[in-house]
Amino acid sequence: MTSPAPIPSSPTTATGAPRAGGPGRLGDRVVSRVGFGAMQLPRLRDDRAGALAILRRVVELGVDHIDTAQFYGDGYANDLIREAIRPEDGVTVVSKVGATPDSGGDIHLRYAQHPDELRADVEANLKSLGLDTIPLVNLRRPTTGGFGLKVTPDQVVDLDDQLAVMTELRDEGKIGAIGLSTVGLDDLNRALPAGIACVQNAYSLLAREDEDLLRACADQDIAWVPYFPLGSAFPGLPKVSEHPVVKDIAASLDATPAQVGLAWLLHHTPNTHLIPGTADASHLEANVAAGAVELDASALAALDAVTAG
Repeated sequence: MTSPAPIPSSPTTATGAPRAGGPGRLGDRVVSRVGFGAMQLPRLRDDRAGALAILRRVVELGVDHIDTAQFYGDGYANDLIREAIRPEDGVTVVSKVGATPDSGGDIHLRYAQHPDELRADVEANLKSLGLDTIPLVNLRRPTTGGFGLKVTPDQVVDLDDQLAVMTELRDEGKIGAIGLSTVGLDDLNRALPAGIACVQNAYSLLAREDEDLLRACADQDIAWVPYFPLGSAFPGLPKVSEHPVVKDIAASLDATPAQVGLAWLLHHTPNTHLIPGTADASHLEANVAAGAVELDASALAALDAVTAG
């Protein structure tokens, strides 16, 4: 593996807060390696003040990377971000396209993969976020598993056609950089000429099927932004915090098992960024604190040896 480009010294965010998890490269930007995912914020639809307070707390805790999507609450998460986050906070807002709300579906979401749908979704994100340019937009594809989201034959679209419109949107200044989500190694290799800033796939201590893809990203200085970093109720994504080795190490460090699972990701490769989401202020603070959990060589060796079984 080649050494990644050095990260410019940037120990604090634009607000002067120490960076959560330290600095890391996300495309052409330096952000805190512990970010925040906005997916859970629509749970606070009846407590707008509470949701806004969480976003302000995100900034106070040294987080300047927020991951969102227009389909998170059908624009509700984006609307909260627009109100809570100020230009002087220096926050990099990352969104994604490739799916759209569907009130008739089992999970109220459907794929929206065609180029005209991708363009319309970028425009919707721009409007709800109140931005002229979205710093980074991830293209979510159905390559490696939908986790409840099923692809229909009419939504099977060639990657080259999608990258063409994403590149157009970047050239027009509507997006700053292009990322990929739920993709395989072949997809990444095909997309490299377009310039890829990050990859978002399901990945955790107990779900490492994408290790080759992760290493390819590290070689290319592409940010790796795992979702479901602690597992999920979906099949094949076991709960990291329930593994006995994780529990034992957490007890020895006076940390929570979730913090150990997140800390392992940060230690595993230098290009990894975290975007754990929550609608609870105490969980937010615990997630950010995971960026300061130190794992010594013996702890890392024990965790590296863990398997899902």
